[in-house]
Amino acid sequence: MAERFGVSRVPVREALFTLEREGLLEFSATGRAFVKELTPQDFAELYAVRLALEPVAARLAAPSLKTDSSKLEKNLAAMSRAKSIHQVTRLDLDFHELILAASGNTRLLKLWRILRCELELWLGRLHRSHQIQTEQTLNETLENHAAIIQCFRSQSPAECERVIHKHIQGWREWLPTGEVQP
Repeated sequence: MAERFGVSRVPVREALFTLEREGLLEFSATGRAFVKELTPQDFAELYAVRLALEPVAARLAAPSLKTDSSKLEKNLAAMSRAKSIHQVTRLDLDFHELILAASGNTRLLKLWRILRCELELWLGRLHRSHQIQTEQTLNETLENHAAIIQCFRSQSPAECERVIHKHIQGWREWLPTGEVQP
């Protein structure tokens, strides 16, 4: 790979190790690198982590988002212009990261960011699967996120926590139970 890109082996090796730390790459027993395929167990674990982090972040973020939800609104506007499932996935994760950032809890945000790359694989896979089955991924995501913004504008922190919890639980039916397809 280094030869192909005309660089030394060190930056390539470091990049591969970074991708491994981010959960996107695995090394075989012989040292060959390959893109990690998410298993049903990986999906279940990432789902559980989201369910643990995001409702708490929503409750903490509610007071600040009640007074200023403009970043979430800009994200929603950008998502409405998305041309691909990949863009929807990235903007969806950005939306949730904005909520975590608004929580003011740096450790929650740090945990989220550690998982971001795996979450992008996870959510991208779920979006593609959902799109194949319903062709409504973008519209459903926009509707759900608009409802979340409205909740932050008008409801209590406890209600915002409940709404985010329900939003994430809504993906439970899309989690793979068998072999993960590419």
